[in-house]
Amino acid sequence: MRVVIAGGHGQIALRLERLLAARGDHAVGLIRSAEQAADLRDSSAEPVVLDLENAEVDAVAEVLRGADAAVFAAGAGPGSGTARKDTVDRGAAALFAEAAERAGVRRHVQVSAMGLDRADDPGMDEVFAVYLKAKAAAEDDLRARDLDWTILRPGRLTDDHGTGQVHLAESVDGGDVTRDDVAAVLVALLDESRTIHRTLELVEGHTPIDEALERI
Repeated sequence: MRVVIAGGHGQIALRLERLLAARGDHAVGLIRSAEQAADLRDSSAEPVVLDLENAEVDAVAEVLRGADAAVFAAGAGPGSGTARKDTVDRGAAALFAEAAERAGVRRHVQVSAMGLDRADDPGMDEVFAVYLKAKAAAEDDLRARDLDWTILRPGRLTDDHGTGQVHLAESVDGGDVTRDDVAAVLVALLDESRTIHRTLELVEGHTPIDEALERI
């Protein structure tokens, strides 16, 4: 498979790229800066410098053309303000999905977040509330598109070693999940047609990933 990954230098994306390479797939990572290219090459991925906050949709579609799948794993990241939460977590996601439609790349997996309905909770941090609303808007945009989409909502991300044991369902209680296991689940989702047009939540658990996919 040729898989194009938005946010190619992110912590989940780098893990995903290594997993794809290990099974013989070709990962293409979209990055904002040429300085990040060496890290992608170290992960056996092809780097493409293309800033989704400023790119034209046709330029993104050109990179996607001929791919078997697209994965949106980008995010403004901690420390970014409200403006970039919208331009990356919503705007870039919508641009990437539109480019996939134009390029004819039907399989589309989008990394989102749990707890999107908490944005208006009393006392919610303003920046985090904007982040949650941006993720929710990106989900709504993707659901309206003519793509074979799957939305994955991980819990709180950790850098612990992955266990390969997860809890994956349409609704789960909040919890932690390793970035290793998120990447492994993303690989598995690409191959599983039963997850098309599904929104799934993911935390650590006691079920092997392959078995967890069979149960949904």
